[in-house]
Amino acid sequence: MAKTESTRASLDKQPHEVATMFDGVARRYDLTNTVISAGQDRYWRWAVRKALAPRPGERILDLAAGTGVSTLDLAKSGAWCLAADFSQGMLAAGRHRKVPMVAADAMALPFADDSFDAVTISYGLRNISDPDAALREMLRVTKPGGRLVIAEFSTPIVPGFRTIYMEYLMKALPKVARAVSSNPDAYVYLAESIRAWPNQRQLALRITGTGWSSVKWRNLTGGIVALHRAYKLG
Repeated sequence: MAKTESTRASLDKQPHEVATMFDGVARRYDLTNTVISAGQDRYWRWAVRKALAPRPGERILDLAAGTGVSTLDLAKSGAWCLAADFSQGMLAAGRHRKVPMVAADAMALPFADDSFDAVTISYGLRNISDPDAALREMLRVTKPGGRLVIAEFSTPIVPGFRTIYMEYLMKALPKVARAVSSNPDAYVYLAESIRAWPNQRQLALRITGTGWSSVKWRNLTGGIVALHRAYKLG
């Protein structure tokens, strides 16, 4: 089995560090996500698809799409779905999937204004050095009246469970990742970045502050993940 250099990004999220880190986890990324989430990743993808409600003929941008698992799921609707990711390694690992893929920086998207009916990003906004810039770019490429769905790790809403979850993040998650991931050190960064990320209400305020309207959210799995939805005014 080929070895992958162990690397992780720092919390200042320098783009080259983040890209290199995700290149390093690409080979076993989907398996690792299923293991560390105890299979909840499938439910979370279903919830994103339901919230986004893609329709046949629509153009959907799936940012931070990784290997394209989420994009393929969205494409079942009959919409034209494009997978975009900053990591060339992640895109290469998903090249066997029958969805269009493009390398793209979320802070400077290579698309014209008003190009997509909807934009979604799952577990990627947290890894961008300037999330507000990325949110403004998502707004720019979305058609008037279009919609945004963000799935991101968040803050558990039950106090006792929150403590247990944070302990899992910092102690158990890296140990589990060592057993299945091609770059376990990346999951130390994952745990640190989740702890540092804004809670549900704080993120909603940031989304609103970048120009999106009607921002709402709902919690999944007790707040481990939050789905934020918003619209671009027509």
